[in-house]
Amino acid sequence: MALWEYKVISSGRGGFATPALLEKFLNDLGKEEWEIIDFRAQPDNALAFSGLARRTTQRDWTLEDAAVAAARNEAEKLRAEFEAKFKGIGGGSQAAAESAAATEEAGKPTVTDDFRRVRDTSSDQDPDAEDDEPKDEWDQLTEENELPTFFDAIRPHLRRNQRGPGMSAGLEHLCKRWNLTEEDLKGALVECGFEIPHDEDDKPVYIEYEGDLYWLNLNRRGEIWINTKDKPRPVFRAVPGTRVTPDPTEQAAPESDRKSESNEGREGRGRNRGGDADGASDAAASATPGEPLPEGPALLEKIRPLMRRNRRGPGGSGSGSFLSRALKCKEADLATAFAALGLVEAATPTDKPVEVEINGDIWWVNRDSRGGLWVNGRRKDEGGEVPTVQGGSSEGGAPAASGTPASTEAAPAAIFSPTPAAGESSGILSAVRPHLKEAKAGTFSSDVCDLAPALGKGPEEFVAALVAAGLKKPEKPRERPVYVDHDGEAFWLSRTAEDALLLNAKPAKRSKSKKQED
Repeated sequence: MALWEYKVISSGRGGFATPALLEKFLNDLGKEEWEIIDFRAQPDNALAFSGLARRTTQRDWTLEDAAVAAARNEAEKLRAEFEAKFKGIGGGSQAAAESAAATEEAGKPTVTDDFRRVRDTSSDQDPDAEDDEPKDEWDQLTEENELPTFFDAIRPHLRRNQRGPGMSAGLEHLCKRWNLTEEDLKGALVECGFEIPHDEDDKPVYIEYEGDLYWLNLNRRGEIWINTKDKPRPVFRAVPGTRVTPDPTEQAAPESDRKSESNEGREGRGRNRGGDADGASDAAASATPGEPLPEGPALLEKIRPLMRRNRRGPGGSGSGSFLSRALKCKEADLATAFAALGLVEAATPTDKPVEVEINGDIWWVNRDSRGGLWVNGRRKDEGGEVPTVQGGSSEGGAPAASGTPASTEAAPAAIFSPTPAAGESSGILSAVRPHLKEAKAGTFSSDVCDLAPALGKGPEEFVAALVAAGLKKPEKPRERPVYVDHDGEAFWLSRTAEDALLLNAKPAKRSKSKKQED
């Protein structure tokens, strides 16, 4: 007749967290040979239940059970003998005894004819009672030795450091994820060997754990961050070298040779970068001796082709720095030559500039906001009456250099007249119009270098004729063009990104008055 022991089973008020944990609990009951005779689940939670289980404390003896137990014992003895033979532990009987003892200590269930150890169920409902049964893996998870280290626990929360190498995690973020206070986490950091920083400028104190470096830092908002990176590996070994004394023959090289080599190098770099726009090439060009400056009105004829159209009024202008480089002289010498022609600055920057008429053109000098010298010129019919300079002298100005004949030629219309007369542009534009090729819808264009041979002129002569006709030679590809109307078409010059100069033509736009007449 079998004797029974009973056990009340329950999942607790909240039930199990997952179905897997419920299955593990029921499987453990089956391994311990408990039989569930009553199972009541809650209607609103299938993972919460209560019930009753039982198991026998004495087995009924049968011949079949006895045969199975004897066969199992014989198999255990043979296995222990073979294990002792290969491990050199000694006799088979002693190894079998030790194996049986180890099996008993591990708590493995064995089928025997003896009574099973009776379990005391009187204190199952007492929460403060001590548990004499060996702990399983589920119970060992709560023990301190099974918990991960602090360094392993922060790894899932590390993110890439945005201010340097490695990874980082905020202390405030960890407090929220672990449901801990900041003081508790700071105490854990101190126990792990960290040094809490008190200022954002404090140098980091590194600690090492399993080949990685860890440190703390404080940002501007007072937040503490935990940082980590791989420990750097040494890649070289520093050794002292031997200083070499220079050869005396190299020190005796002439200083002039080295200076000449440096000047040549600066000139070469200046040519490669465009010449006038580079400061080193400017100094080299100014230092190079050139031809003496012309005297009297011949100086104005010399600088006239170098001037550009004035952006603040009619006529043209040129900077003293650019003209001095082009003429290979000093800017002070150029200012002295202008003063000899009567071109002097006004007494104060706010006064009206001193304008002087020389050979039918109006000339004056002034200073810009940065103190740079500028010389300006325009046609007389584009302004009022001014003092006249004839034969190299001016009224109220410095005397001009003697011995220089006055030029009787008028100033070119390319610079001093933005709107040339109708007869000046008709000749060259009418001759070149048949040679223009169609580029886009309603637009005609050709390279100046291809048009010049067709008219029997050189490229420079042809460009000068176009400028005299009122067109403006652009210095940059995106510079605003100047249009000249001729025979119902608009002509202009443009420069491509490859520094090619093009002559263009398109139908001129009709004015509003003509549209109204139509």
